[in-house]
Amino acid sequence: MPFELIVLGSASPYPRPGEPCSGYLVRSAGATVWLDAGPGTLAALQEHTALTGVDAIWVSHLHADHVADLLPAVYALLFADLRPARPIPLYGPPGIAARLSAFLTNTAAAPIGEAFAVHELHDGHLAEVGGLTLATTAVAHGFPAFGVRVTDGDRVLAYSGDTGPCAALTELATGADLFLCEADGPEPSPVHLTPEDAAHAAHAAGRLVLTHLGPFLTREEAADRASAVHKGQVEVARAGSVFEV
Repeated sequence: MPFELIVLGSASPYPRPGEPCSGYLVRSAGATVWLDAGPGTLAALQEHTALTGVDAIWVSHLHADHVADLLPAVYALLFADLRPARPIPLYGPPGIAARLSAFLTNTAAAPIGEAFAVHELHDGHLAEVGGLTLATTAVAHGFPAFGVRVTDGDRVLAYSGDTGPCAALTELATGADLFLCEADGPEPSPVHLTPEDAAHAAHAAGRLVLTHLGPFLTREEAADRASAVHKGQVEVARAGSVFEV
Protein backbone atom coordinates (compact mmCIF):
# COMPACT_ATOMS: atom_id res chain seq x y z
CA MET A 1 0.00 0.00 0.00
CA PRO A 2 1.43 3.44 -0.89
CA PHE A 3 2.61 5.69 1.92
CA GLU A 4 2.45 9.25 0.57
CA LEU A 5 3.55 12.62 1.88
CA ILE A 6 1.82 15.43 -0.02
CA VAL A 7 3.18 18.94 0.49
CA LEU A 8 0.35 21.47 0.75
CA GLY A 9 2.77 24.30 1.48
CA SER A 10 6.14 25.03 3.05
CA ALA A 11 6.51 28.83 3.14
CA SER A 12 7.79 30.66 6.22
CA PRO A 13 6.68 32.86 7.90
CA TYR A 14 3.86 33.93 5.56
CA PRO A 15 2.30 32.39 2.42
CA ARG A 16 3.68 33.30 -1.01
CA PRO A 17 2.04 33.10 -4.44
CA GLY A 18 1.60 29.41 -5.15
CA GLU A 19 3.17 28.41 -1.81
CA PRO A 20 1.03 28.22 1.35
CA CYS A 21 2.65 28.03 4.77
CA SER A 22 3.44 24.73 6.48
CA GLY A 23 0.97 21.93 5.84
CA TYR A 24 1.14 18.33 4.67
CA LEU A 25 -1.13 15.38 3.98
CA VAL A 26 -0.03 11.89 4.96
CA ARG A 27 -1.87 9.01 3.32
CA SER A 28 -1.37 5.34 4.10
CA ALA A 29 -3.05 2.33 5.68
CA GLY A 30 -6.49 3.63 4.80
CA ALA A 31 -5.97 6.91 6.70
CA THR A 32 -5.48 10.56 5.76
CA VAL A 33 -3.82 12.90 8.26
CA TRP A 34 -3.38 16.66 7.92
CA LEU A 35 -0.07 17.70 9.52
CA ASP A 36 0.03 21.41 10.36
CA ALA A 37 -2.55 23.85 9.05
CA GLY A 38 -0.72 26.98 7.97
CA PRO A 39 -2.39 29.76 5.95
CA GLY A 40 -3.40 28.59 2.50
CA THR A 41 -3.25 24.89 3.27
CA LEU A 42 -7.01 24.33 3.59
CA ALA A 43 -7.50 25.36 -0.04
CA ALA A 44 -4.56 23.22 -1.14
CA LEU A 45 -5.88 20.26 0.86
CA GLN A 46 -9.12 20.33 -1.14
CA GLU A 47 -7.18 19.65 -4.34
CA HIS A 48 -6.58 16.17 -2.88
CA THR A 49 -9.54 15.44 -0.58
CA ALA A 50 -12.51 17.08 1.07
CA LEU A 51 -11.98 18.37 4.59
CA THR A 52 -14.49 15.76 5.69
CA GLY A 53 -12.21 13.12 4.14
CA VAL A 54 -9.49 13.87 6.71
CA ASP A 55 -9.32 11.28 9.49
CA ALA A 56 -7.28 13.41 11.90
CA ILE A 57 -5.37 16.68 12.17
CA TRP A 58 -2.03 16.99 13.98
CA VAL A 59 -0.56 20.44 14.76
CA SER A 60 3.04 20.91 15.87
CA HIS A 61 2.70 24.28 17.65
CA LEU A 62 0.56 27.39 17.89
CA HIS A 63 2.44 29.86 15.70
CA ALA A 64 0.06 31.22 13.06
CA ASP A 65 2.04 29.89 10.11
CA HIS A 66 1.27 26.36 11.32
CA VAL A 67 -2.25 26.64 12.72
CA ALA A 68 -4.20 29.56 11.20
CA ASP A 69 -6.23 27.56 8.68
CA LEU A 70 -7.99 25.71 11.48
CA LEU A 71 -10.08 28.88 11.86
CA PRO A 72 -11.76 28.73 8.42
CA ALA A 73 -11.93 24.95 8.87
CA VAL A 74 -14.30 25.51 11.81
CA TYR A 75 -16.60 27.59 9.60
CA ALA A 76 -16.41 24.99 6.83
CA LEU A 77 -17.37 22.17 9.19
CA LEU A 78 -20.13 23.96 11.10
CA PHE A 79 -21.64 26.74 9.01
CA ALA A 80 -21.19 25.83 5.34
CA ASP A 81 -22.06 23.06 2.92
CA LEU A 82 -20.04 20.29 4.57
CA ARG A 83 -21.81 17.62 6.58
CA PRO A 84 -19.21 15.91 8.78
CA ALA A 85 -20.32 12.63 10.35
CA ARG A 86 -18.49 13.52 13.57
CA PRO A 87 -15.95 16.02 14.91
CA ILE A 88 -12.52 15.51 13.37
CA PRO A 89 -9.87 14.36 15.88
CA LEU A 90 -7.45 17.26 16.40
CA TYR A 91 -4.11 16.62 18.11
CA GLY A 92 -2.39 19.83 19.15
CA PRO A 93 -0.40 21.60 21.85
CA PRO A 94 -1.91 22.44 25.23
CA GLY A 95 -4.35 25.33 24.95
CA ILE A 96 -5.21 24.85 21.27
CA ALA A 97 -8.97 24.74 21.86
CA ALA A 98 -8.91 27.91 23.97
CA ARG A 99 -6.78 29.67 21.36
CA LEU A 100 -9.25 28.87 18.59
CA SER A 101 -12.26 29.73 20.73
CA ALA A 102 -10.80 33.10 21.69
CA PHE A 103 -10.47 34.06 18.04
CA LEU A 104 -13.95 32.85 17.12
CA THR A 105 -15.78 34.93 19.73
CA ASN A 106 -18.05 36.32 17.02
CA THR A 107 -20.00 33.05 17.21
CA ALA A 108 -22.47 32.58 20.04
CA ALA A 109 -20.53 29.84 21.77
CA ALA A 110 -17.39 29.29 19.68
CA PRO A 111 -18.31 25.59 19.44
CA ILE A 112 -14.85 24.19 18.75
CA GLY A 113 -15.89 20.82 20.17
CA GLU A 114 -18.54 20.43 17.48
CA ALA A 115 -15.89 20.76 14.76
CA PHE A 116 -12.93 19.04 16.42
CA ALA A 117 -12.45 16.34 19.02
CA VAL A 118 -9.45 17.96 20.70
CA HIS A 119 -6.61 15.92 22.21
CA GLU A 120 -3.72 17.84 23.79
CA LEU A 121 -0.24 16.64 22.91
CA HIS A 122 2.60 15.90 25.31
CA ASP A 123 6.02 14.34 25.00
CA GLY A 124 5.49 10.64 24.31
CA HIS A 125 1.86 11.04 23.20
CA LEU A 126 0.61 8.19 20.96
CA ALA A 127 -2.39 8.26 18.65
CA GLU A 128 -3.86 5.61 16.38
CA VAL A 129 -5.49 6.88 13.19
CA GLY A 130 -6.73 4.04 11.05
CA GLY A 131 -3.68 1.88 10.40
CA LEU A 132 -1.25 4.70 11.27
CA THR A 133 0.48 5.37 14.59
CA LEU A 134 1.52 8.94 15.43
CA ALA A 135 4.21 9.20 18.11
CA THR A 136 4.81 12.75 19.36
CA THR A 137 8.11 14.12 20.71
CA ALA A 138 8.67 17.51 22.36
CA VAL A 139 11.24 19.69 20.54
CA ALA A 140 13.02 23.00 21.26
CA HIS A 141 11.15 26.02 19.92
CA GLY A 142 10.96 28.30 22.93
CA PHE A 143 7.43 27.26 23.91
CA PRO A 144 5.41 24.02 23.58
CA ALA A 145 6.24 22.48 20.20
CA PHE A 146 6.39 18.95 18.89
CA GLY A 147 7.68 16.69 16.16
CA VAL A 148 6.08 13.42 15.13
CA ARG A 149 6.89 9.97 13.78
CA VAL A 150 4.14 8.47 11.61
CA THR A 151 4.32 4.76 10.84
CA ASP A 152 2.16 2.17 9.14
CA GLY A 153 4.11 -0.58 10.91
CA ASP A 154 6.65 -0.99 8.11
CA ARG A 155 7.68 2.51 7.06
CA VAL A 156 8.37 5.63 9.09
CA LEU A 157 7.92 9.31 8.24
CA ALA A 158 9.47 11.72 10.74
CA TYR A 159 8.53 15.42 10.82
CA SER A 160 10.51 17.93 12.86
CA GLY A 161 7.89 20.65 13.25
CA ASP A 162 9.73 23.86 14.14
CA THR A 163 12.73 23.34 16.39
CA GLY A 164 16.24 24.33 17.23
CA PRO A 165 19.01 21.73 17.52
CA CYS A 166 18.20 19.27 20.31
CA ALA A 167 18.65 15.61 21.22
CA ALA A 168 14.97 14.97 20.49
CA LEU A 169 15.55 15.85 16.83
CA THR A 170 17.97 12.94 16.40
CA GLU A 171 15.55 10.67 18.22
CA LEU A 172 12.83 11.68 15.76
CA ALA A 173 15.02 11.02 12.74
CA THR A 174 16.58 7.74 13.85
CA GLY A 175 15.54 4.93 11.53
CA ALA A 176 13.04 7.05 9.59
CA ASP A 177 12.66 6.23 5.91
CA LEU A 178 11.89 9.89 5.16
CA PHE A 179 12.78 12.82 7.41
CA LEU A 180 10.81 16.01 6.72
CA CYS A 181 12.83 18.69 8.46
CA GLU A 182 12.62 22.45 8.76
CA ALA A 183 15.60 24.53 7.64
CA ASP A 184 14.32 28.01 8.34
CA GLY A 185 17.45 30.03 8.75
CA PRO A 186 20.79 30.79 7.13
CA GLU A 187 22.36 31.31 10.59
CA PRO A 188 22.36 29.14 13.74
CA SER A 189 19.47 29.70 16.14
CA PRO A 190 18.22 28.06 19.35
CA VAL A 191 14.68 27.82 17.93
CA HIS A 192 15.21 27.01 14.23
CA LEU A 193 17.53 24.87 12.13
CA THR A 194 20.01 25.65 9.40
CA PRO A 195 20.30 23.23 6.47
CA GLU A 196 23.45 21.88 8.11
CA ASP A 197 21.57 21.24 11.37
CA ALA A 198 18.90 19.33 9.48
CA ALA A 199 21.54 17.34 7.63
CA HIS A 200 23.34 16.37 10.84
CA ALA A 201 20.09 15.04 12.30
CA ALA A 202 19.37 13.21 9.05
CA HIS A 203 22.47 11.04 9.47
CA ALA A 204 20.24 8.83 11.60
CA ALA A 205 17.58 8.66 8.86
CA GLY A 206 17.41 7.83 5.18
CA ARG A 207 16.01 10.40 2.79
CA LEU A 208 16.00 14.07 3.85
CA VAL A 209 13.35 16.53 2.65
CA LEU A 210 13.97 20.14 3.70
CA THR A 211 10.97 22.36 4.34
CA HIS A 212 9.92 25.66 5.97
CA LEU A 213 12.75 27.64 4.39
CA GLY A 214 12.89 31.25 5.54
CA PRO A 215 12.93 34.23 3.18
CA PHE A 216 16.72 34.55 3.23
CA LEU A 217 17.47 31.06 1.95
CA THR A 218 16.72 29.73 -1.53
CA ARG A 219 15.86 26.11 -2.23
CA GLU A 220 19.09 25.68 -4.16
CA GLU A 221 21.22 27.13 -1.37
CA ALA A 222 19.49 24.99 1.24
CA ALA A 223 19.94 21.80 -0.77
CA ASP A 224 23.61 22.53 -1.48
CA ARG A 225 24.37 23.30 2.16
CA ALA A 226 22.60 20.18 3.42
CA SER A 227 24.21 17.97 0.77
CA ALA A 228 27.67 19.08 1.87
CA VAL A 229 26.93 17.42 5.22
CA HIS A 230 24.45 14.64 4.45
CA LYS A 231 25.61 12.19 1.80
CA GLY A 232 22.20 10.61 1.39
CA GLN A 233 19.37 11.89 -0.75
CA VAL A 234 18.44 15.54 -0.12
CA GLU A 235 15.32 17.16 -1.58
CA VAL A 236 13.37 20.34 -0.90
CA ALA A 237 9.62 20.52 -0.36
CA ARG A 238 7.41 22.73 -2.46
CA ALA A 239 3.63 22.96 -2.76
CA GLY A 240 2.25 20.05 -4.76
CA SER A 241 5.26 17.77 -4.26
CA VAL A 242 4.41 14.14 -3.51
CA PHE A 243 6.98 11.92 -1.80
CA GLU A 244 6.75 8.16 -1.37
CA VAL A 245 7.87 7.04 2.07
